[in-house]
Amino acid sequence: MIIMDSQAQLTVDIITKVAERKITIANAAKLLNKSRRTIERYLQKYHKIGIQFVVHRNTGKAPTNKTPDSLKRQVQALIKDKYFDVNLLHLAELLKANENIVVKRETLRFWAHDIHHVKRAKRRRVKARKRRERLESPGLLLQMDGSPHRWFGDQTSCLIAIIDDATSEIHAEFFKSETTAGCLKVLRNYIEKKGLFKVLYVDRAGIFGGPKRCNFSQVQRACNELGIEIIFANSPQGKGRIERSFDTFQDRLVPELRLNHIKDMASANRYLQDIFIPQFWQQKVVVIAKNQDSEYIPVAEHINLDDVCVQKEYRKIRNDHTFSYGNKFYLIESPLKHSIAKQKIEIRKTSKHDFTAYFAGRHLTVSEVIEPTKLSMEDMEIKKKLDVLALADQLGNVSEASRISGVSRDTIYRHRRLIKQGGKAALKKQITFNHRHKNRTDEALEKLLINFSLQNPHLGQVQVSALLKVNHGVEISANGVRSVWLRENMNTCALRLHRSQSLPK
Repeated sequence: MIIMDSQAQLTVDIITKVAERKITIANAAKLLNKSRRTIERYLQKYHKIGIQFVVHRNTGKAPTNKTPDSLKRQVQALIKDKYFDVNLLHLAELLKANENIVVKRETLRFWAHDIHHVKRAKRRRVKARKRRERLESPGLLLQMDGSPHRWFGDQTSCLIAIIDDATSEIHAEFFKSETTAGCLKVLRNYIEKKGLFKVLYVDRAGIFGGPKRCNFSQVQRACNELGIEIIFANSPQGKGRIERSFDTFQDRLVPELRLNHIKDMASANRYLQDIFIPQFWQQKVVVIAKNQDSEYIPVAEHINLDDVCVQKEYRKIRNDHTFSYGNKFYLIESPLKHSIAKQKIEIRKTSKHDFTAYFAGRHLTVSEVIEPTKLSMEDMEIKKKLDVLALADQLGNVSEASRISGVSRDTIYRHRRLIKQGGKAALKKQITFNHRHKNRTDEALEKLLINFSLQNPHLGQVQVSALLKVNHGVEISANGVRSVWLRENMNTCALRLHRSQSLPK
């Protein structure tokens, strides 16, 4: 049995008519859109094997270069279980490196489509933008930004990176969040490695000196001291180099951190600096600049990066050479030839709670001023009671001490007993939280009101007050009903419904 499609059937009909001399070879070539030589070859096969000439000899046979089905199933299982968050190009590289399996990217695409595990790119309608060419020389322009993401583990962290616009050389580090200290550390490490550059291109976030923090941004202040100009982008697309690098990091780095069982920040930073950037980024992403002459400038000897890339604040010195910082007072203990009162002292924050003080580039020794604190009202009451007891002991007469102090003898004797039982701490006022106020609604009436309100949650306070008087013979005002509702957190119909539904039936 021979199964033929419409084209094969047409070929057989025409070749049969040529064999019967009803159609010439030239006309057959025109009808089938074939060459004369092909028609003659078809005719020879027709005379030899009949209409089977139209069936290709490889029909029904497996291709010699076909990939085994076992390998296909193995790769699909790996995609489902191990490489579920990896793109196709990265998947081909990982299969070759880790599993010793070499498969072409298109073959992987077909296999991934079969199990619906293709990682598709986000497609959104965006505004048309003109491509900006890279700058010609390295060191002319660098872009800096942070990317919050779940890079490793279950917690969100931030990857702060700085990239050269001309070559795409990058330096990045993980932090808990995008902080000023993190940006200054990344900036300092890159300058220490490459040198000073010309321009830093950032977004309008306040951390870089945007509109909200244009007068007190630490990053902007450090760049001004180093002679680096800051340019603010009007859109994320303006600094597309660093934004696309974050796409690459999220696409490749996240699966690699997961496959290497990295869940802490220290290990993630080591993998990023020692493996990912040298082995992948430097080899496959970094490009050669048009102009090989570097614009990086070595850091001058008189510039200490530790003194520049640090958070600085300023405080005014008082007449007594003290200043306030962090709700505390500090005294300048360093010997001074002349008064520096009314001047500004520079505070360099070294950690969350520690700092160092400088004036005119000179390190100053400071100490905290411990001021006496005022007694609280409770301590003052205890002190008064102790003074009365001391007066009674001094006079040796409780009646005389009572007359002088204005405190009754019973109170003095009671205070003596309390001190013998529990010391000075026993003189503190004891508050009984379970004591009911004399004007509070009776406890049985409160329970009746609560049960009635939960059975009829749709009724208001006036209706509940009236129905309790009619049905149960108890009188409680509408304001009293509302007071009980507020105390029990059931002052709205929704709260009463929710509480009534949670009761056991």
